[in-house]
Amino acid sequence: MDFSLSTEQESLLELARDFARREIAPAVADYDRDERYPIEIIRKAAGLGLLGGVVAPEYGGAGLDYKTFAMLVEEVSRVCHVIGLSMTLASGLVGSSVEAFGTEEQKQRYLAPLARGERFAGAGVTEARSGTDVSDMDTAVRKDGSDYIINGAKMWISFLDVASWFLTFAHLGVDESTGRKRICAFIVDADLPGVSVHPVSNKFGFRPVKTGELVLEDVRVPADALLGEEGRGFTVAMNAVENGRLGVAARATGLAQAAVNVMVDYAKERVVFRAPLASFQMVQEMIADSATATDAARLLVLRLADLKDRGLRARAEASMAKQFASDAAMSAALAAFQVHGAYGVSDEYAVGRYLRDAKVFQIVEGNNQLHRALIAESLTGIR
Repeated sequence: MDFSLSTEQESLLELARDFARREIAPAVADYDRDERYPIEIIRKAAGLGLLGGVVAPEYGGAGLDYKTFAMLVEEVSRVCHVIGLSMTLASGLVGSSVEAFGTEEQKQRYLAPLARGERFAGAGVTEARSGTDVSDMDTAVRKDGSDYIINGAKMWISFLDVASWFLTFAHLGVDESTGRKRICAFIVDADLPGVSVHPVSNKFGFRPVKTGELVLEDVRVPADALLGEEGRGFTVAMNAVENGRLGVAARATGLAQAAVNVMVDYAKERVVFRAPLASFQMVQEMIADSATATDAARLLVLRLADLKDRGLRARAEASMAKQFASDAAMSAALAAFQVHGAYGVSDEYAVGRYLRDAKVFQIVEGNNQLHRALIAESLTGIR
């Protein structure tokens, strides 16, 4: 795997680094505290082309390779992973599903404005009862002439306050030959009758993103709202999981690096017993372990990106990158908090936010116990 960067890649990373320093860093503590999605910053990022990701230019994207995309997401996530999340919308489950399975009209109507940052969207997958087992959904759909009528509710859905449409899933009964639910994927406009959202307030982490319940009550959608083939919705969802896990792993790596950076800076400046904290062996151990895990996470992310650039499936590698990077972020955030001591609880320091968000990273995009099971399954062949 080639780790060298082209002149274009270096320029893009410098653009992202400068943008994060100038536009995001001065505001992130405030909008995190206020649980406010910084849409004005997102618009500026869109103006620089940072939201287009791997989406093809003809659909509003930047046409990046996965390696460059992952590095850009990590760079911005060192300052704020929520902005990093916004950079992955068009390239993750929401956008890449439309690019892979959508009609030309769907791509132009929904994907292109998403990639340009003109509109936002959410993925309505998880349900309150089934959680990680996304195929066991209760949300149902029935046909009424050429239309579909959807009933159900999705939980822990993000971008409830800004999304103009949702990619969501419902089952059209059970396939008698397999006993499995016939899942369909739909693009549902947020302003349709019967669509309502109920955000959860005062969340533990990921606070600027409005997350909660998406309710679909007798929501009528036309036939052209169907994404892909009828009954093949699970394929639509699974198509993009590697992209989603790449984005999460890159963001978690960025957060881990941020925790390492503040830990090192504080340990060098803070003097106790007439010596800097960095001179104490136990502190050095926390710094070394965190830095090593962060670098290892970055390598796993780059390996996953490299496999995707070569057009190879990478199911186990995606799980490895997501699981390890989020665990690395958690351990680095814990260490940084410990090094800060009592000051870690102060809102004036970022380590509290890092710790809260790192915990959530271990849960989103499939909890880490699931990913360990997927990794083991790929090695043993036993489910």
